[in-house]
Amino acid sequence: MVGGTQFVGRALVEEAARRGHDVTIFHRGTVEPDDMPAVEHVHGDRRHDLEALGGRSWDAAVDTCAYFPADVREVASAVGSTIDHYTLVSSISVHVDGVSSPPTEESATHEPLFSETAQVSMETYGPLKVACEVEAAKAFAGRCLTIRPGYLIGPHDPTDRFTWYVRRAAGGGEMLAPDPPDTPFQVLDVRDLAAFTLDRVEGADDETYGVVGPAEPCTMKDALETARDVADAGTSLAWVSEDFLQECDDDLSRQLPLWHPQHPLAHTYDASRAVRAGLRRRPLADSVADILAWDDGRGRPALRCGLAPDEERELLAAWRERGGR
Repeated sequence: MVGGTQFVGRALVEEAARRGHDVTIFHRGTVEPDDMPAVEHVHGDRRHDLEALGGRSWDAAVDTCAYFPADVREVASAVGSTIDHYTLVSSISVHVDGVSSPPTEESATHEPLFSETAQVSMETYGPLKVACEVEAAKAFAGRCLTIRPGYLIGPHDPTDRFTWYVRRAAGGGEMLAPDPPDTPFQVLDVRDLAAFTLDRVEGADDETYGVVGPAEPCTMKDALETARDVADAGTSLAWVSEDFLQECDDDLSRQLPLWHPQHPLAHTYDASRAVRAGLRRRPLADSVADILAWDDGRGRPALRCGLAPDEERELLAAWRERGGR
């Protein structure tokens, strides 16, 4: 595992260890989480210090943290000949916005951005991931699996994007909810991504898969009501219009994560190919319950995104003053 102590990598390591694989994690950190499986840790920098991997070979490598094309090139140059199968964890962000139907693996992608100096941003993330895919396909031809996840949720999520919705919906009272209620909402438990990825690694698959969830069609209303009901919170949802929210704050990606009204197909990816290949997705309620338990266990720290309580109260008060229109 190239990277393996946080979220996606962690889920992959835990699943691989559960299946009985011998696992080596190569990462920059010097401290390993004490609640992870007992696996080998090798420390180094994938850009400048790969010597620790020399003189060894692996049945498979899973790369969870390639953000620049050079990240892939350096690994391929240093140990590519000693890896039987390579998996690149990419992203459905490789696809351009504005397609006319639900995106699939065949939908148009960004032009690759072959840059080593670009800052990773909303604008460059997708093109850089495309460049990583190009490099991986070239370096590991015939033995390269490409996994393109959508929005991921679950315990240990460092982004707090879905965690904020879960915590707030479980908190009771009146919750601001971004209109409309029937907006599609796609999230996938990271543990289901890990299981599917390892299934395909074990099969030496060299396909490309867009991987999203949940299994059943889900809306924003479904997600919030599921979180409320799992917590037995009795939270009431106040549906506030997009126009009003846009007028009040232009930083909605931070205030209301995962809500993208300007991109109507953002949560409509067609994962049929992955489903045919064996993707299994747990009920959203199970993921919510595990997220709530994990969040409680870590002491509910301040979250990295989402509306603060005072911000939410102010917006709801202003919405009521306008008559809810």
